[in-house]
Amino acid sequence: MQGIPENIVVGSHVWVGDPELVWVDGQVLNINGEEAEIQTSNEKKVVSLVSKLYPKDVDVPTDGVDDMTKLAYLHEPGVLHNLETRYMMNEIYTYTGNILIAINPFQSLSHLYDTDVMQRYKGATIADLSPHVFAIAEAAYRAMINEEKSNCILVSGESGAGKTETTKMLMRYLAYLGGNAASEGRTVEQQVLESNPVLEAFGNAKTVRNDNSSRFGKFVEIQFDKRGRISGAAIRTYLLEKSRVCQVSDPERNYHCFYLLCASPPEEKEKFKLGDPRSFHYLNQSNCYDLVGVNAAQEYLSTKRAMDIVGISQEEQDAIFRVVASILHLGNIKFAKSEDTDSSVLEDEESKFHLQITAELLMCDPVALEGALLERVMVTPEEIIKRSLDPLGAAVSRDGLAKMLYSRLFDWLVHKINSSIGQDPSSKCLIGVLDIYGFESFQTNSFEQFCINFTNEKLQQHFNQHVFKMEQEEYTKQGIDWSYLEFVDNQDVLDLIEKKPGGIIALLDEACMFPKSTHETFAQKLYQTFKDHKRFIKPKLARSDFTVVHYAGEVQYQSEQFLDKNKDYVVPEHQDMLSASKCSFVSGLFPSLSEETAKSAKFSSIGSRFKLQLQQLMDTLNLTEPHYIRCVKPNSQLKSCLFENLNVIQQLRSGGVLEAVRIKCAGFPTHWTFHDFLTRLRVLAPEVLRGNFDEKDSCKMILEKMGMTGYQIGETKIFLRAGQMAELDAQRALLLSNSATVIQKHAKTRFSRQTYIALQKSSVFLQSICRGVLARRLYYHMRRGTAAVRIQKHMRRSLARKSYTEVTSSAIVLQTGFRTRAACDNLRYRKQTRASITIQSYWRRHKALFEYKNLKKASIISQNIDHSNDTHEEKVLETPMQNESPMEESSYPVQEESSNHVQEESSNHVQEESSNPVQEESSSPFQDDESIEVIRDSSSPLHDTEKIEVLNVEIKNLKVKLHTEKQRGDEYERKYVEAQGSSEELRKKLAETEKRVYQLQDSLNRMISSMSTQVAELKMILSTSSRLSSTFRPIARVDIASSNSDTSSTDSDFTFPATASNEAPSSPEPNSFKLVVQDVTAVDGSGSEKEGSFDDFF
Repeated sequence: MQGIPENIVVGSHVWVGDPELVWVDGQVLNINGEEAEIQTSNEKKVVSLVSKLYPKDVDVPTDGVDDMTKLAYLHEPGVLHNLETRYMMNEIYTYTGNILIAINPFQSLSHLYDTDVMQRYKGATIADLSPHVFAIAEAAYRAMINEEKSNCILVSGESGAGKTETTKMLMRYLAYLGGNAASEGRTVEQQVLESNPVLEAFGNAKTVRNDNSSRFGKFVEIQFDKRGRISGAAIRTYLLEKSRVCQVSDPERNYHCFYLLCASPPEEKEKFKLGDPRSFHYLNQSNCYDLVGVNAAQEYLSTKRAMDIVGISQEEQDAIFRVVASILHLGNIKFAKSEDTDSSVLEDEESKFHLQITAELLMCDPVALEGALLERVMVTPEEIIKRSLDPLGAAVSRDGLAKMLYSRLFDWLVHKINSSIGQDPSSKCLIGVLDIYGFESFQTNSFEQFCINFTNEKLQQHFNQHVFKMEQEEYTKQGIDWSYLEFVDNQDVLDLIEKKPGGIIALLDEACMFPKSTHETFAQKLYQTFKDHKRFIKPKLARSDFTVVHYAGEVQYQSEQFLDKNKDYVVPEHQDMLSASKCSFVSGLFPSLSEETAKSAKFSSIGSRFKLQLQQLMDTLNLTEPHYIRCVKPNSQLKSCLFENLNVIQQLRSGGVLEAVRIKCAGFPTHWTFHDFLTRLRVLAPEVLRGNFDEKDSCKMILEKMGMTGYQIGETKIFLRAGQMAELDAQRALLLSNSATVIQKHAKTRFSRQTYIALQKSSVFLQSICRGVLARRLYYHMRRGTAAVRIQKHMRRSLARKSYTEVTSSAIVLQTGFRTRAACDNLRYRKQTRASITIQSYWRRHKALFEYKNLKKASIISQNIDHSNDTHEEKVLETPMQNESPMEESSYPVQEESSNHVQEESSNHVQEESSNPVQEESSSPFQDDESIEVIRDSSSPLHDTEKIEVLNVEIKNLKVKLHTEKQRGDEYERKYVEAQGSSEELRKKLAETEKRVYQLQDSLNRMISSMSTQVAELKMILSTSSRLSSTFRPIARVDIASSNSDTSSTDSDFTFPATASNEAPSSPEPNSFKLVVQDVTAVDGSGSEKEGSFDDFF
């Protein structure tokens, strides 16, 4: 499907590629050679090659077309736009020829699937009604009845596209068409439909892309008898994902049945020793335990009811859930390394408890169960050797037992459902419905994704063969001139996977048979074998990964677990232990195997067995007439009304839908044999039947009479272009209806005329009555409208005045508080300033007085000492020389020395007194006089020794006083520092107070603004209530414009100017705390309704 450059001119509406939207529509502005400038609908200008543009049909219906073969321009952007248009209108089904495209709506559309819709589609052809899954089921059913040939419906699509729900709707409609009562009061269709909840509970799980993803393939064969009634059914399953039982990645979940059993009633949980899902190892590997919108307890009861309908007894149900519970307990058994080399034991008492519970649920010997988990038996020709397993090997053995238990349980459920439903061996016709996993490509792709994608490759080949290759082969066989068209063929990918020898599955089986093989050796073998294969790629940064180029794109697989997951052999110890169970149900799951069977079952390849099952499925599909339903997931977020173009177009390309559209429309979509064509359309040319013509010539005559061109006539069939068969059927229907029309027209004319006359009289009478009622109602509304306007006017004025008065009062109260706070702060600052000045004056006066007294004392002491020395010298000179004695001579130096000592002490005393910065303010005057007298008396030479002692005592007293004065000085200094600190704290508090004042100012402004908004809302409420009252009662409308004009002037009064500055004051002066506060203005003298305003609040 290439663009049509010769049809692209300036002004043409085209589709141009877009990296985000894939395709976007626009208009050509200019063409320059091979490039064109386009103005897109999303207001962008892009330049693109003309060869890459597609024309847009501007006349396409706004709601799209139900069959895309009807599009004028059938190309990729036209198909994508048509699907998006219909999806946004909740039209999720669209035809592409005979292929139905179903887009998952991700919401409940129950009105599309009720009984009335089934009744409309019953017996209708595909072209009669809008596209629907019921139409495909109806076409398959009618083809089976008319042609007596089996049909099948292939539902395909990736995970989350809605395949499972589509399959449910198909089976429901087929049960509606072929419902038939069966034995024991249960119908076959009920059992078929109710088998879905059972299989979903045990085979579906939450994945990254889908909350209810089928982790197994299912092909349902619905058998019909000769009368078209359902006579039996059979269900085949393929490749259950057993590894999910033991390994779950976040945010996925394990199979639904485990969570349903944990939500069972308390008595059943007590019987199975179950609790919260978070306590089990097989469930707590992921943090997802619940599904949105799903009640696990109700789903558990619904599953049990479905089991009852499909014929599973209560004893069998108990045994089934015992096995499920035993798997959960089995996963909680942990192993630790024992004292012996390469052996293990149970880790703790909890593991022993779960081992005991598992043995009780399976009704087997606990010792035998422990031995089967911890040991392996090797049989040699000479002896039987028991080998212990290390903790890792024991854990692998435990997981293997859990997977084997679940796999056997699932197989038993499928077999039980088939046995309960019953099959009809005499049935020759059936309708098969295939619901199998879609193409998967995750960040980590293992063996399960490899098998799933292999299945989709097979189904894609089947689609290619029947839609593409079968068309061309039919044209060639009939001798029709046909030009072969190219399309993607995936046979080379299938050869890469399944070819023998040398395919990937064959190499995997070969690696599994060698004990020393690892995933790395397997990967190296793949690299060597397929190094030149165009569909095989070796990743550059991986040692064991490999990439396969599938039809839907490249997928990189991690081969770490390929070998382990491909092995499916039964451990003899597990087989023997479970075969010996006292529970007949458990022992029935593991029947004893003969020696030869046991030898052959030691190794079994899942890949080979799956390939065989898949081939059997393809053989079944090749024997039936196929019908296709392509399910599409519109977005990866699983949300409704979200259409991601890139995601959808990739699915359409990989599913071959676009290629099918092109081939069908370019070829001949309608093929009829000559006999069938004449049988159906012979009424168009009755003269052909009266003549003796060959069938081929008769068909040609009919087509020529109808004016058909472009058709082809082959050897045994006639080939019609798209739409020609519909035109012929329309002519046939017109011809058949003409006869009935002649008979019916006269009767209808009479009945219609009588009805018309009666209706005319009745309408005239009713019109007169209605006009009178309308006139009275109009007058009544006008009166009530006038009254309502007056009431509203007074009400608005009253409410506005009341609101304004309340705001004014609140503002006055706030102004009073702010002024009071400011005055108190100013007064407090003045008091603190006055107190600090008083303290400073007293401290300066005290310090000056203290220094004056010190200087005075020092001068007096100095004068006394000088006077005493002078007196002493005069007396010494007056003493007669003759009276000198040796004793006096010896005492004179002593006295002189004493005198010098006294002078020295007095000098030191004066220096100490003068250096002392602080003295006692209230020194006793008597003490000063005494010290002076003592100094005066010291002038006597006879009493020098006594005076010296007195001076020493006085010096000590002076030192004590000096120390006391120093302490008092330090105390005053400390108090001064504290006064300065308190003053600084007061400054900070004043600054905080001013900041709070500004905050209160802002709060007041916001409050006034809020009150203004409330007043406006009140006006709107009154206006709305007035309109509502006029709707339900005859009240006139409220003139909102006048209401707004009455109060517009009032609203402006509630606006406060913002503060000039939010900066804190830089100095503690009183002027910095002044606030500009203006009073609310008084009532205006002009008599206006405004009573005041808050202009310049701050």
